Formats: sequence, C-alpha cells, structure tokens
Amino acid sequence: MTERDEAAGGARAVEDGQQPDENRQQPDEDASTPTGSGVGTVCAPGDGGPTRVVHGPLAADPVPEIDRTTSSPDFSDPQWYLNRELSELSFQKRVLHEALDPRNPTLERTRFLALFSKNVDEFCMKRIGGLKQQMAGEVSDLTPDGRTPEAQWRLALETLRDLFERQDACYRELARESLPEVGVELVRYEDLPSGTRDALRAHFEAEILPTLTPLTFDPAHPFPFISNLSLSLAVRTRRKGEEPKFSRVKIPENQPRLLDVASAAAEGAGDPLDGPDEVDRFVFLEEVIAANLDLLFPNVEVLDWSTFRVTRNAEVRRNQEVAEGLIEMIEGVLRDRRFATVVRLEVSSDTPAEVRTLLREQLDLDEREVFERDPPLNLRHVSRLAELDRPDHSVPSWTPQPHPRFAGVADDETDRDVFDVIREDDVLVHHPYHSFEKTVQMFLGEAARNDDVLAIKAAIYRTSRDSQVIENLIEAARNGKQVAVMVELKARFDEENNLRWVERLEEEGIHVAYGTIGLKTHTKTALVVRREDDGVQLYSHIGTGNYHAETAKGYVDLGLMTNDADVGHDLTRLFNFFTGHSFHEEYRTLLVAPGTLRPGLVERIRTEADHARHGDGGRIVAKMNALEDPAVVTELYRAASAGVEIDLVVRDICRLRPGIEGVTDTVTVRSVVGRFLEHSRIFYFENAGDPEYLVGSADWMTRNLDRRVEAVTPIEDPEIRAELESILERYLADDRKAWLLRSDGSYVQRTPEPGEEPRSVQEELMRRAAADASEQAFRDRTVPAPARDESDADP
Repeated sequence: MTERDEAAGGARAVEDGQQPDENRQQPDEDASTPTGSGVGTVCAPGDGGPTRVVHGPLAADPVPEIDRTTSSPDFSDPQWYLNRELSELSFQKRVLHEALDPRNPTLERTRFLALFSKNVDEFCMKRIGGLKQQMAGEVSDLTPDGRTPEAQWRLALETLRDLFERQDACYRELARESLPEVGVELVRYEDLPSGTRDALRAHFEAEILPTLTPLTFDPAHPFPFISNLSLSLAVRTRRKGEEPKFSRVKIPENQPRLLDVASAAAEGAGDPLDGPDEVDRFVFLEEVIAANLDLLFPNVEVLDWSTFRVTRNAEVRRNQEVAEGLIEMIEGVLRDRRFATVVRLEVSSDTPAEVRTLLREQLDLDEREVFERDPPLNLRHVSRLAELDRPDHSVPSWTPQPHPRFAGVADDETDRDVFDVIREDDVLVHHPYHSFEKTVQMFLGEAARNDDVLAIKAAIYRTSRDSQVIENLIEAARNGKQVAVMVELKARFDEENNLRWVERLEEEGIHVAYGTIGLKTHTKTALVVRREDDGVQLYSHIGTGNYHAETAKGYVDLGLMTNDADVGHDLTRLFNFFTGHSFHEEYRTLLVAPGTLRPGLVERIRTEADHARHGDGGRIVAKMNALEDPAVVTELYRAASAGVEIDLVVRDICRLRPGIEGVTDTVTVRSVVGRFLEHSRIFYFENAGDPEYLVGSADWMTRNLDRRVEAVTPIEDPEIRAELESILERYLADDRKAWLLRSDGSYVQRTPEPGEEPRSVQEELMRRAAADASEQAFRDRTVPAPARDESDADP
C-alpha cells in the first residue's frame, strides 16, 4: 500500500476492524471507542509504538463523505474543509502522543507532558476566548466548514475534555511506574517520613508562609480576583457555631512548584537528611502548603482544601483607528487581558460540590467550561524533570553547530569577516542545527562594530528578555551608524517584553517603528548597508524564525544571508514602508504580504496545474506551520484535480482533505512532531523542469497573506537549492516522527517497513550538522578525522 493509499483507505480499514498496516500491533480493547469530534485521535502505544488510528467522530458531528456524483466539484461547499479549531486540537493530540510514547526516553516524555499543558493553555486563551467573544457579540458567520462560533465552542470544549482525561492518565502512569523505574519519585506529602515532614514544615514556615495571602469571601469581603493561569487552593474553614467560609490562597509563582524533598527538608532541618542519593524525590508545593494550613489559618477549623485554576480570554482588542497611539493601545490591551472574561475553570476531582458551584457561579461560567481533573493541576512544571542529569533516560543533549561557511571568520590568520563569506556566495543557515550565535547574531554583531557599515535595519517580532541582537543594534547606534528597528508591539504574549525594548531603543536615539495600523509585522528580516571599494553594498538576512537566541535552540528555522542587490533593494523598500508613509506594490524579487505574496503563490499553483494538463508533469512540495486559507486550499484542489503531485508538510492546522478519489488522491499531508518545534517554511514548484524554491516567514493562512507584513524570497543559488531539496526529501522520508493526514481529519503515524530502520528527519539533520562541523574542524586540524555515518548521506 502506498502512502497515498494508506492516507485515503486507512480509515476504512479501521472501520472494518482490519489493520491498515500489518506491522502495527492490535490496539487496546477500549481503543475503538470513538473519541473527538472529527479530530484524529491516536492509539495507546505499546512496546512497539503506535498501533493504529482509532478515529471515530461523534454521531452529533460526523465528518461528511464527499459527494462525488458530479464531475465539477463545488469547492465552496463546506464539506471540502476541515475545521480550524479541531485541526489545531488534533496537533495537540500529536504533541501529547510524544508524552505517551514509551519509545521516547522517560524524562523527555515529561517535557512533552508539560509542553502539551502550555499549548492548550494558549489555545484556550486565544481560540476558546475568541469563540466566546464572538458568541457574546452574536456573530453568526459560518466558517468555511459550515460551523457557527457556538458549534465550534461546544466541539472544542468536548474535545478538550477527552484530551485532559488522556493527559491525566499519562501523568498517573509516569508518576506511578515510569519515573520510579529511573530513580525519580513524585511523592505525596502524607507519605513522607515524619522527620522529613517536620523538616519541610520548618522550611514552609521560614520560606513560604510569609509569601502567602489568604483572601476570604464573606459579606465583608468581595469574591477575590483570580489571575489568569494561577493555581489556587480553595480552603473552607469554620469557627465554632458559624457557617463555613471560603478562602482563596494563591500558590506563589516565585517558588519552585516541584520542591526537591532532600534540599527543602535539609534547609528546614538545618542539616542533610539521610536517604539514597540515587533517587530524586519531589513534592508539589500545594501539598506542602495544604498540609500546613493551620499556620495560615490559626484558631479555626480547616474543613477541606482543593485546587483550582482559571484561564482568561487573551483575545481582547482595541480599535486601532481611535487609539491615541500604538503604545497606549497595547498598554490598554495588557490591562484588559488581566481582567478578561474567564473561559475555563479547572478543579481538582476532590473539590467539594459546594466549592465547585461557588466558583462556577462567581466566575459566571457554563458547566461545559468546568473541567474536573485529577490533581495535580497545571503540569507545566513537570518539565523540570527533563532537566535532571540522567542521560540514560533523556534525549542526547544537542549543541547547535558552527556553520562550515563561517569557519575562520574573524580569525587573525585569515582576516576574513562575515561580509567576505556572504559576498562570495549566499549562505543558508538552518537552526537549531546551526548555531544562531555564530551565524545571525555574529552577522549583526560584526555589522555593529565594522567601520565600513553605514546603516542597520531590522524587524523584530519576538526576541528574548536579554537579547544580544538588541544589544548589537544599540552598540551600532553608539558607534555612529544609522539604525532603524521595526518592533511589533502586537506580537501576542510578547507585548510587554517588546514595550520594554522600545523604551530602551528610543533612549539610545534609535529610530523605532512600533507597528502598522491594521497589520502585524511578522516578517523576520535584517538589512546591513556597507561602504566598500566598489560602492555601497547591501547585505540581507531573510528568515523564517524570530531574532531570538533561545528559541533558535529549539525551533527549526531557516535563514538566507545574501549580497543580492535585488533582495537588498526590496528590503530597503520594505523598511521604508515600516518607518515612512509609503507602500510599494511592486518588488524585484521578494513576495511581500499584503500585496504580491498571495497572487504570487496562486500564480505558481495555477502554473503547475497548467503543466499537468499539458502533460509536462506538475509537482508542489510545501512545508509550513499551517494551511488554513480557503482560497489557497481551493487552488490546491484544482491543481490536484489536474494531476499535480502535491506533498505538504504541515505542522498543525490543515483545512485540506487529502485522499478524495478523483480530486486529492495525488495529495499527501504530513505532520512532523519531534524534539524541536517545526517552524520553517519552504515552498517548491517544479515548473516543468525549471524549479523554484522559496523560503520566508509566511504560512498559508488568511492572516499571513492579507493581514500581516510578510516576506518570502526565491532561492537562486544552486547549492542552496540542492540543500533545500535534500531537506524536503528527508521530511518526506521520515517514518518515525511523521503523521499522515486522512480524508476524515484523522492522522496515523508512519512506521518503517518490516526490517527497515526508522528515519527521523531531525535526527538525520543533527547527525549531518555534527559531521559537517567535525569535517571542517579536521580541515582546520583541530580534531581527529571524523568517521561519517552513511545514514548522513543525502537520500
């Protein structure tokens, strides 16, 4: 069975009780229970990994069979589109699968368990919050798949409930079985020896108690404000002869959530406690607080305690047209978000009914928005376990490697600088395989110090709190260079950080643009203007990821460094748009949104369809984070109907339905979920033997094509084209971390053929980057000659 056959017919095999692939195990007995709402669900993995897809939409929300009775499909019909919200939740299931999969090292599984919590928190803040806001505004517009905001809200909450049950079960298995096997124990406070509890009590009284503030709700005190994503204790107390009272105690966020029992107890006892060194024991902070509530509520009876957590809407907006300025608007958004509507309440399963009712009523929530979960709530903090020094139970550490092209740069013996390298030939950097610090950051740092550099311009969407990139720009200004920076204040959840950088940059006299009315600036670009012997030269960087040194260690991104005059000219125009009052509708080479990007993509898709109709082949390979725009999906449907072979690598949201007979049976859609977050965008069009490659910041989403400023650059350098071809082929060959999308919205994880070793694109690219760096070091005579693994060769 081919991959396309599997993607199209695998769902039928499951429905018939047959395995779509004979090398997969039988699922657990309860695995055939339909779960989710048109969202692919993954099986419970066994020792050999995943068995099969167990997707089964709810009877109330079936994924429709495509009506193929007509030879001219109506691609405006909602049946052709998968739902955006449910597709994103399907991606979160694949993230959760990494925590479930026993093939992953135990401590790496805890990292994915925490990552799933973070991702779903953001989904609830942004997507559930947005849907609830639409409902409050009585928005009745239908999505491309034909759903109202309320229908999506109901289905998303129902799917989340299933996801939380799976996550809680995963945590129980890890805590009770897998973690103890590797010498890590998550212990209950009540199960600790009395001497240890006494020592922890002393630690609590000295270090934690002073930070706590109980807030009681009674006729004299209003119901306390509950901050977003905070974890709280719901405590009921009573004085003799009085009615019980409710108090909220916020779990302090500036204390470790997972207390190292030995360290905390030793602090409390004043000396080390006896215990086996080979075991790391942790206790949750809320249990330590709850066990010592008598110190917080003296002279009253503590009836019971439980935990709860609220999530607030992040989708608060202000009218940009009437705002006094973008800075004032963003400051207002941050204030509004703090007090925004609650969209989710999580309560521990031991919460008394009276407390649950009180919380729901005071927070004005529908019962659907209340999620009863096994404690502990908020598993973000278990990621701490992934940092333990237990190499046998963690993924091998990875250090981004030097780029071979920059070997010898700034070396006294070679007297070469970054600009010499880029002027010789374009450079493609690939993070986190290549070091961000020794490529992009070095490029901007050299520009700040180089006497011949006249100006630096950069577009910052997100960056770190201690950004060396920003420090380089400040250094450049101090060195007398013209510096202009576009800082996007509307970058969600980074607004406050970006505001701080705006203030710092302006204090240094740097020209700062805050954003554009009606648009977000999402492009990741930088331009260096340098005077050289043959005139002024332009050096450009166009990337798919942010100028953020920390995320560059965990996000897969690409960046082109080039001395191409046309690219530099286009970036000059783009930066003039950021800081001035102009918008160019024509560019020499870049595809820019809004403007030329959408028509440029559509033209290329249609050209492939024309080639296919005339017998000249036709192929598209595209890698992106999301494929959401209905108009682009329609163009892909038409191209596939004409016979174009289309391979899509889409990390999360995908509206397109592959595997529909006569329409998309030439289409495959993959999603790769691994240790690094897939964030790069690569687009390939075969063009009848004259192929085009493009990279840039834009996904194929309506917001990226119409409501954001994006930049995508064609790749002309033959060696870089060959490199991109190799990268894409590796993604298409991945059978360890790749999932295939089926026509009903479900996903099945690819597995190798019997007797074949699995291929993971991320593992292969790490090995190759390490081998390239070793070979370069050998050429420099700094290390012994490396032995190159044959698996590192291009496929």
